[in-house]
Amino acid sequence: METNEIEILLKEQLGLAEVHVTSDGSHFQIIAISDQFDDMSRVKKQQMIYGPLKDKIADGSMHAISIKTFNEKQWQRERMFNMPQ
Repeated sequence: METNEIEILLKEQLGLAEVHVTSDGSHFQIIAISDQFDDMSRVKKQQMIYGPLKDKIADGSMHAISIKTFNEKQWQRERMFNMPQ
């Protein structure tokens, strides 16, 4: 599965403000941004992201997944402090 397909799937199914996916084959890093995360536990956030991907995980096309979640305010701060100089 291509990274842009994963981004579209997650954004459409979960209503995320932004989603960024990188991959080196079957290992994926997902950064999901949504104010929906404000009142969720870390486990609930992970479950939310894994939900639409469960078939791809089950068939082995996605093996290892790293997930980072931010609300929109946190994401703005994260980008500001991690911009290349």
